Order: sequence, then structure tokens, then C-alpha cells
Amino acid sequence: MTNDTTHTGTVHAPGVTLHYQVRGRGPTLLIGQSGEGDADRTIDLVARLADTHTVITYDRRGLSRSRLDNPARGATPAEHADDAALLLATVTFEPAAMLGCSLGAVIGLHLAVRHPGRIHTLIAHEPVAPRLLPAAERVRHEQELTDLRRLYTRSGLAAALPEIARVLGISGRDAEPGLTPQPINDLRRTNFDYFIRHDFTAVLEDTLDVTALAATPTRIVPAVGRTTPKGVFDRRCAYALADALGTGVVELPGGHNGNTSHPSAYAASLRDLLATQP
Repeated sequence: MTNDTTHTGTVHAPGVTLHYQVRGRGPTLLIGQSGEGDADRTIDLVARLADTHTVITYDRRGLSRSRLDNPARGATPAEHADDAALLLATVTFEPAAMLGCSLGAVIGLHLAVRHPGRIHTLIAHEPVAPRLLPAAERVRHEQELTDLRRLYTRSGLAAALPEIARVLGISGRDAEPGLTPQPINDLRRTNFDYFIRHDFTAVLEDTLDVTALAATPTRIVPAVGRTTPKGVFDRRCAYALADALGTGVVELPGGHNGNTSHPSAYAASLRDLLATQP
């Protein structure tokens, strides 16, 4: 395998055929994408990691090339975690590291609990996990997600995207130069539709056992974007996760989507974090 060659494959999981991509050489790193992101969402980040890591990305079930047996059915975060575990077992026998962003971080938390030892390190960047928050705050932010889903159903993606950005603290004003363009095309619109209709529901109905996280052998590193506004709930979730684990929070370059907006600086930070793993 060479650094500049991407190998693709499929793996069959219950109810789905998952599409995945592997690039690079070195220790294995799985990227769990945020939102509607598929295997190509972090193309610039992967290119900057491939000289030191074997990087796995994939289309989460319901997105892009991962074909569902029943396209109308959603999936729970636990099912997404089982998909990730099966994918890792297909590619490597060794425990891997994982970068989980937003929903990908929630999947990583379930993976750490449900499949002990499958990942040795999880960098959990701003997990969209209201269950981590105190009850009153949790209810308020779950209502935000419910309102976003209703807005999308009523008025469409153009109306919903600015509100999603506001709730999650996403800003497109600051980015490294020379990024691969990723316009909102028909494929991304279709992925957004699945994400908002089904994965929002999965987050709202999540059954994450927060107390079990402290018992997992996985090293969990809560992380936030350096420019993510302090009051938004995904950043608050990272701090709540750190409190539950008795650990600190790491700041990474950029904001909620720093992995796509600042791939060079983000890759350097990831290398530093992963180099310190036991």
C-alpha cells in the first residue's frame, strides 16, 4: 500500500453493505465523520495523515454508497458502533485509534463500551450526546434538535442549515487555504435528509450508559474546537464527558468542523495526541 493510493472495499453488516476506504501506512486510525459526512468528507485531513497512519473512512449506513436493505429505516448509535467494530475487524487485527467528530464521537463512545479493546484511543470531538448533560440542560438541547428536525421537515434544507450551524456553533468564516471544494450537491442533500430524519432521532433516543464509559479500557480524550462558541451544547457535551471521566478537555484547531476547515493543523494535533497513547 502506498501513501497516495486509496483502497476501497465493502463489508456486509446486518441490514447494510458498508462502503469504506483505506489510505496510508502505519498505525490504524478510524475516522467517524460528523453529520452527513461520508468517507470523502475528510479528504484533506486524510491526505495529511497518510504518511504516518493507515486511515480508514467509511460511509455511515444510510449515506452515499453504503446500501441499506431498507432505506426507510434508521439506525441507533449502538448499531452504528457495531458497524464500526465490524469494519475495523475487517481491516486490522490490532486495536485501532479513532477520531470521532460530533455524531462520530457518539458512535465512538458506544464502540468503546460495546466492543472493549477494539479501539485503544478515542478522540471524542464535541460529541452530540445530550445524555451527557444535567437533566434540565439535556431537555433544553434535545428540544433544540427536535425543533431543527421540524424546521427541516416544514421548510427544507436551506432553512435548516443556518439553524443547525447556530445550534452546533459552526462557522465557515475561518479556514486554511487550498481546501478541496465540497459544495452542497445532490448527494450531500440526500445525505442531509437521512441524517436529519434518522440520525437526529437516534441522538434523541440514545441509550448511552455514561457510567460505563469510566470502566472501558479505551483511552477517551474529550476535545473541542478552539473557536467553537462556549455556550453551544456540543462543546458543553465534551466538558460533561470530561467531568464524567475525571479528565481534561483538549482544544483542537478550528471549530466544530475543524477536521475539515483546518486539516493541516488538525493533523498535527492528532499526531501529537496519538503519540502519547500508552
